[in-house]
Amino acid sequence: MNFNFGEVLTRAWQIIWKHKVLWIFGILAGCDRGSSSFNSNTGGSGGDGGFGQPDLPPQILRWFQTIQENLTTFIIITCVVVLLIWAVTIFLSTIGKIGLIRGTFQAEGSAESLIFGQLFSESTPYFWRMFGLFLLIALPVFVVIAALTAGLVVFAISASGSSDASGVGFLAILPIFIGCICLLIPVLFVVGMITRQAENAIVLEEMSVLPALSRGWEVFRKNLGPIIIMAIILGVIGFIAGIIIAIPVFIVVIPAFFTFMLGEAKNWTPMIIAGVCLCLYIPVSLLLNGIAIAYTESAWTLTYMRLTKPQADEPVISVEANA
Repeated sequence: MNFNFGEVLTRAWQIIWKHKVLWIFGILAGCDRGSSSFNSNTGGSGGDGGFGQPDLPPQILRWFQTIQENLTTFIIITCVVVLLIWAVTIFLSTIGKIGLIRGTFQAEGSAESLIFGQLFSESTPYFWRMFGLFLLIALPVFVVIAALTAGLVVFAISASGSSDASGVGFLAILPIFIGCICLLIPVLFVVGMITRQAENAIVLEEMSVLPALSRGWEVFRKNLGPIIIMAIILGVIGFIAGIIIAIPVFIVVIPAFFTFMLGEAKNWTPMIIAGVCLCLYIPVSLLLNGIAIAYTESAWTLTYMRLTKPQADEPVISVEANA
């Protein structure tokens, strides 16, 4: 099939540059990727530099004591908070992806402007179908990986004994485990490509979960070459963008770390400065990551539209808000 990759990649950039509201949806879509979170070790050690009990302020010691006395309540509250954060993250990331698909489609349909509130409200009716697709794909993958990991753990525990047979059994199962993981990589790649097409089918063709999954498989099977090549191109672009976004982090963290170590871990000023700089960079990295995700999702949506519609066809999906 004669597929114009350059036209799709150029058009995707034109769309997200003209409609910068899609950057916001890109930021939302990246909520579940954790690509802009930073960990800075800014804690201190005790005055003697050893591994004994640190010289903490009395308020912090009382706080730790309170946690120990109410450990069950603390665990329950922590689990509830984690679940709430997970639910909000899933919702925002899903809405972000839907908004990018619809926004790209509307921009390709000659929409002069995209309004965030309108696009957000138009995206919400698709949430449960997109979430259902996510569960349908993610649960089997999770079960398979969990089963493989559990099997390896069982053999590792059995091999921890003194029996030579247990050790031999563990060494025998380890290559099988590694082989299964290696086999999963191309399988997950194919599943990911089918899922991308199914997501577009849900939003652009108003399909439910199972028909969309069937449609995704049909589009992938009939356009194997263009989809794989586009995946490689966008993968390389995403990798390069990730390196560029990460460069300021390395510039700040590496010198601060070596300065800290050369000072025999006594002067925390470089690490504190690095932590402040990283906190200031988080909004910038969120924006850059959002632009990168918006571009990628826009390119995939355009790819789906080009593969499923003749070039001469006019778009047939209404861009009006859902009633």
